[in-house]
Amino acid sequence: MKEALKKYIRRYVVIEEEDFEKFCNYLEFHQFNPKEYLLKSGSICYCKYFILKGLTRTFYIEESGVERIIQFGIENWWVTDMDSFCNEVPSNVYIQALEPLETFSISKQSLEQVYTEIPIIERFFRRLTENWLIAQQKSSHFYMKANSKKRYLDLINSIPNFVQRVPQYMIASYLDITPEYLSDIRKTQQ
Repeated sequence: MKEALKKYIRRYVVIEEEDFEKFCNYLEFHQFNPKEYLLKSGSICYCKYFILKGLTRTFYIEESGVERIIQFGIENWWVTDMDSFCNEVPSNVYIQALEPLETFSISKQSLEQVYTEIPIIERFFRRLTENWLIAQQKSSHFYMKANSKKRYLDLINSIPNFVQRVPQYMIASYLDITPEYLSDIRKTQQ
């Protein structure tokens, strides 16, 4: 399991084996069942989670009771509520396992220690955050310009087997369209 994390880190920085092992000493392994929450709205997010196996969704619930999915997390992704994690404030979102989930987690306190002891890890997370922000900007720009069909095609092309892993109503929520309209889009793709 650690090999997947090492390979992921090495996409961003060159890390020595000794530093990687030292970093791993700060990680905790967790398993979650489908529908189990990693984070609930109103709680403070104390961890960042690296997904080894499985799938998550991050969502909030509107006043009307409608769930709005804002992110999915798949293998080799980090998931957290950045605002809650960094500022230690109650979260406005839920993070939920959609499949049997295996993760490594690191607490904010541990991460701060790691930054001091292993500077390459701080560089790794800085690069990871920069790439995430760039992706968010590109996504926002793309979603403002693209129609629903194009957004759907982009989603299924960027994450292999995604449509088989996620219920249609969740994909519709993420794309901010109705399940019926998503069904129509899918019919035209067959």
